[in-house]
Amino acid sequence: MQKKYFIPIIIMSVWFTSCKTQKAEHSHSHSNEVQDHTHSVENYFESYSLVDGNYGTKTIVTVNNGVRIMVTNALPNHKTGEFPRKGNPNTISAQNRTYTFSTTPKLKDKPTWVREPGVALNGIKFEPGTAEVVVCETGENYRVEALQDVIDLGLDFNHAHVQPTGAYHYHGSPTSVIENLDTGKDLVHIGFAHDGFPIYYSKSGAYKPSYKLLGGNREGEDCSYSNPKQTIDISVGGHHDGTYGSDYEFVANSGDLDECNGTTIDGEYVYLVTNEFPYVSRCLMGEVKEERNGPPRNGEQGGQRGQEEGRRQPRSFSELLEVMDTNKDGKLAKEETKGPLAEQFSRLDSNKDGFLTKEELEKERRLDRR
Repeated sequence: MQKKYFIPIIIMSVWFTSCKTQKAEHSHSHSNEVQDHTHSVENYFESYSLVDGNYGTKTIVTVNNGVRIMVTNALPNHKTGEFPRKGNPNTISAQNRTYTFSTTPKLKDKPTWVREPGVALNGIKFEPGTAEVVVCETGENYRVEALQDVIDLGLDFNHAHVQPTGAYHYHGSPTSVIENLDTGKDLVHIGFAHDGFPIYYSKSGAYKPSYKLLGGNREGEDCSYSNPKQTIDISVGGHHDGTYGSDYEFVANSGDLDECNGTTIDGEYVYLVTNEFPYVSRCLMGEVKEERNGPPRNGEQGGQRGQEEGRRQPRSFSELLEVMDTNKDGKLAKEETKGPLAEQFSRLDSNKDGFLTKEELEKERRLDRR
C-alpha cells in the first residue's frame, strides 16, 4: 500500500474515498480522489471535515502525532429509513462522540472480542450484534442476529436502525456510504476499526468470510422473544439457518478472511465488511487501549462452544435484566422470569419481596462454586 498523502483538512458536503484497487489482483492504495459538487478529497487517512447541512452531519477528524481523533455528532450524511418504524420505535438524534484511533496500529497474537468494532468515516458506529434474545423454558437462550427473517428489528436499506438513545448504527454493509464512495473500483474505504486498522467493502465480494453454518438441529421448547411492547412465541427447532449467532462456527482457512473478518492486502492488515456472516467484524486483531466488552463473539459461539452458549451459559444480572426485565424497572419479578430461573424463583428470593436482586443471584453462584 502507498502511504503518501496529499491534503490537509477540507470542508465538504458529499464525501469520501475508496481504495485504488486492481480487482483481479486484490490490491489497493491509500491515495485517490473523489469529486463532489464543489470540493475534492484525496484520502481519508489524513485530516478531514465532513459538514452536511442537509442532514445535520458534523464530523471532524484530525491526524497528528500518530493519533487520529474523530469528533462527531453521529448523524448520518445520507438518506435513511423513516424512524420510528415497525420493529424500531426510536428516533435518530445527535450523539456527540469522540473516537481516538492509532495511525500506527499493531497486530496481536489473539483477537479481542468487542460489541462495537469501529466507526464509519461519517461518524456512524458499526455494531453488528444485538441485545435481542430468544429464551426457552427448557433453559436454552439464543442471541438473535440483526439480519434475519424471524424477528423484525426495523432495519432500513442501510442495514441500520436506531438505539433507544437515538444512536443510528450499522449492523451490516452501509449501503449509502458505499454508494457515496463508489468510484468504480472494487475496494471501498468506509471506516476505521477501534484498533486503528481500516475497514473496507469489496463490491465484488472478492473476500469470503470463514464462517459456516453448523450441522444438525437446534434444541429448545416453549421459547419466546420479549421486548417492552410484546412477547412473541418462537419455535427454535430445525436446522441452523443463521437466525442466531450460535448457528455459525468459524472454520479456519475455509474462506479468505480470519475470525475477525480481516486479511492482509499488499502487506497491510485490513477488515472487510461482507454480505455474509459475520457481516461486520465481531472482534479486533490489533491492540486496543480500552477493551470494549460485549456479547460473546459469534466465532467463539461456533461448534461445541456455540451449542453450549445456546443452552445454559451462566449470565450476569445485567444480561438477565436486558432479556427479562420487560417493564424496565431494574428488577426481576416472578412473572418476568423464564426457564430454570422461574422454577427456582421462590428459593432464590431470599428476602421474599417478590423480586430477584443482583445480590441474591450472586449469593447463589457463590454457593454453586463451593
